[in-house]
Amino acid sequence: MTIQLYCFGESGNAYKAALALELGGLDWEPVKVDFFAGATRSPEYRRDINEMGEVPVLVDGDVRLSQSGVIQMYVSEKSGRFGGATPDEAREVMRWVFWDNHKLSSQAGMTRFLMNFLPEDKRPAEVIGFMQGRLKAAYQVLDAHLAGRDWIVSDGITNADISCCGYLFYPEPFGFDRRDWPEIDRWLSNIEALDGWKHPYDLMPGSPADRA
Repeated sequence: MTIQLYCFGESGNAYKAALALELGGLDWEPVKVDFFAGATRSPEYRRDINEMGEVPVLVDGDVRLSQSGVIQMYVSEKSGRFGGATPDEAREVMRWVFWDNHKLSSQAGMTRFLMNFLPEDKRPAEVIGFMQGRLKAAYQVLDAHLAGRDWIVSDGITNADISCCGYLFYPEPFGFDRRDWPEIDRWLSNIEALDGWKHPYDLMPGSPADRA
């Protein structure tokens, strides 16, 4: 049975789930959610798809999961990949997934939304500046950790990498330039070189160009 992933191209959290499915070699298909038309806020979506009103949502037969980290765990269970080869590695993978969700992706997602998807006259400059300061601190942590490493944990890609890269491939400005962070840049190049890697706008339906 083909796994369905409710997603849209602009969502970095959905990209984490989609990239795990794609690199894990699982049979899946995207189901576009029209976020910018309010689909996730509709009573029907909350009743039938996800009570939290969010993407991504994975549906695999009777299994229905939300939250990208949980979906990544499920992909690991199905594929035997990305979760860490030992209990110690598994805990370290989860440590970085939790760090990303709290320190990196949450800040990047909000800042990118404020800077690109709100009307210009509604973009709060002080909030954006504050968020970019927090993001810079996160980039420093990640860049320092990657010095001398090809991957965040272990000697191959894990859910730590898939989670932490979720927003860093997007072209819209939010205070991240790969050229400013040489270790992160090298690590992102490692991910791009993987067989099956795709840019978020190539992996999932929906992009800003569709609304231009």
